[in-house]
Amino acid sequence: MREIICTKSGILNAAAQFLEIIGDHTIIAFQGHLGAGKTTFIKAICDTLGVEDNVCSPTFTIINEYRAASGDSVFHFDFYRVEKLQEALDLGLEEYFYSGCLCLMEWPERIGQLLPEETVRVQIDPVDENTRSIKIDL
Repeated sequence: MREIICTKSGILNAAAQFLEIIGDHTIIAFQGHLGAGKTTFIKAICDTLGVEDNVCSPTFTIINEYRAASGDSVFHFDFYRVEKLQEALDLGLEEYFYSGCLCLMEWPERIGQLLPEETVRVQIDPVDENTRSIKIDL
C-alpha cells in the first residue's frame, strides 16, 4: 500500500504523484466518508490530465465523461444513489471498465460485487481541515 499526504495547496502535485503510482491501471475506486475529498481529488486528477470540462460529481447522472488533453476519455462515476446492482449494469458498466479509459469511481462500495479484480482501491481520509491521507492499494 502506498500513501500520499495531500494538502490543499499541494493537491495538483499529489494528483501527478498518484497518476505515476497507478501507472497503467484504469479502474480506480475512491472510498471515504462524505466530505473526505473524493470529488476534489478527482478534479485535481482531471486537471493534471488536461481536462478542460467542468469536473463535478455525477451524483444524479451517475456518470460524467470528460476529455483529457491526450484526447482520451475519462469516466467519472458516483454510485451513491445506486440502490441495485442492475442499475449499474444497465449503464453498460462493464463496457466502461474494459474500454481501456480511466474510470474514476466514488462510492464504489455500492457496486462492490461488480468491481473487477484489478480495481485499484483508494481510501481518502481527513488528517485535518487542510490535509488528506490518500492510501492506494494496487
